[in-house]
Amino acid sequence: MIPFGRAADLLRASIAARAFPAAAVQVGSREAVLWEEAFGTLTYDRDAPDATTDTIFDLASLTKIICTGTLAMRALDDGLLRLDDRVAEWIIGWRGADRREVTVGDLLAHSAGLTAYLPYFRDLTGRVEFQHAIAETPLEYEPRTRAVYSDLGFMLLGFILEDARARAATGWAGATDPASLLQAQFRRVASNLTLEPLTFNLSRAWRPRTAPTEQDPWRGRTLVGEVHDENTWALGGAAGHAGLFGTAAAVGSFARAALHTINGAHILAKPETMRTFTTRTDVPGSSRALGWDTMLPTSSCGTRMSASAIGHTGFTGTSVWIDWERDLYVVMLTNRVHPSRDNDAIRQIRPRFHDAVVAEIASS
Repeated sequence: MIPFGRAADLLRASIAARAFPAAAVQVGSREAVLWEEAFGTLTYDRDAPDATTDTIFDLASLTKIICTGTLAMRALDDGLLRLDDRVAEWIIGWRGADRREVTVGDLLAHSAGLTAYLPYFRDLTGRVEFQHAIAETPLEYEPRTRAVYSDLGFMLLGFILEDARARAATGWAGATDPASLLQAQFRRVASNLTLEPLTFNLSRAWRPRTAPTEQDPWRGRTLVGEVHDENTWALGGAAGHAGLFGTAAAVGSFARAALHTINGAHILAKPETMRTFTTRTDVPGSSRALGWDTMLPTSSCGTRMSASAIGHTGFTGTSVWIDWERDLYVVMLTNRVHPSRDNDAIRQIRPRFHDAVVAEIASS
């Protein structure tokens, strides 16, 4: 057994320094879990419960790859969607010369010209209002000239994926059948990946084992089992960019499925589709693949992973990195936004943690 002592010590020191109150990690390969452990307590309160390997975390933007990326791959495999489909074919109101050629692939690559984030939740609720606002928001840059990581683009992808299934089922381009909604689509995927919680709109019964996120001044309460991202909350708790909750083991199950798919098994999607999604795009200056980020020595995965490694982070303090050349995945879940999102110490901790994990594997 690999002890992973240095990586564990780093997490304990980080908790002592109040970078986050709770953390759960899982490290593994396609066929085995090599390390699974939890650290800290769910909050900084003296009587707070210990974090355990069963603790559920708000996964935030890991939703982009676990849910939206997977559903997009399956829609492509099923012939419901193409990467070169123009967004205007799917989104009513997406008009203008600067938008005409923007494609679904551009949304996945974060190169569609959309700005990173806007607080729509302050004035809007529901898909119709959000979709109209995003379609009317001026583009920030010429599409495909650069990449700007954008929640807005993945909100649109969620809407498109809802409609792609609805169109196939009913012939009508509008998602009204609950069975065609994003949440229901992903529920079918998750049920085949893991028995662990991996879901939107977490059940109240699971809240006692859920790591609280922020003491949110806008909603006037500490968020426990309620999505941290305000735009997702205004969309009903499920969106293409955020909203999933899960355990480290659940994310690990997804990572193992990704490793198997990359290596030729038809699990998340056809292997050739998965390889397309995990290949870095040719957008100037971008490290992005389709949905996924790819390894840079300056990124959250540290300096020791293979150049082909893929991964993603989440605003609440979550991450998953997959080094398929090493047959390795690393899941790190925290609630670093508790009690406030202003704490960004995790930025320095993530790369050191991944470097420690890879170094201990290499020396074992």
